[in-house]
Amino acid sequence: MFIKEENRIYMQDDAGRIIAEVTFPETSENVYTIDHTFVDSSLRGQGIAGKLVQAAVDEIEKKGGKVTATCSYAVSWLEKHSR
Repeated sequence: MFIKEENRIYMQDDAGRIIAEVTFPETSENVYTIDHTFVDSSLRGQGIAGKLVQAAVDEIEKKGGKVTATCSYAVSWLEKHSR
């Protein structure tokens, strides 16, 4: 379902078009900022954005990093799912 790269998780359709994506660059030492979340309108309402942000948080924590966000969706998600 999700394709994981360094600081990026995404989905493609059968034609190879990006249909969902979250990016989380390392913005300072061991601090990763979720700065972009995108879900194609064809996938809206299926909880994909939340799953992407959760996957990003999991990857960041697996690295032992600290999670921050500038993307408004991710900021809201993190407030609702604080650990």
